[in-house]
Amino acid sequence: MKTKSLDVKLKQIGEGLSELRRRKGYDTIRDFAKAHKLPEIQYWRIENGKTNLTLKSLTRLLHIHKLSLEDFFCKLEI
Repeated sequence: MKTKSLDVKLKQIGEGLSELRRRKGYDTIRDFAKAHKLPEIQYWRIENGKTNLTLKSLTRLLHIHKLSLEDFFCKLEI
């Protein structure tokens, strides 16, 4: 997979997570990260597509939102 293509996909995943955060009522990354005991900088990088997200991290985040991997990716339309 080309790096540019991967970057686009990471950005789409981050945007999806950002939307889920806002739907939960968290306006800021800081508030969400603090409430769920997540490293704020790392979570910022994930939402902004700036880090290579691991499956473990994504699964943990989706657990917070009570979503399966399948449901999350179906909603993303990647």
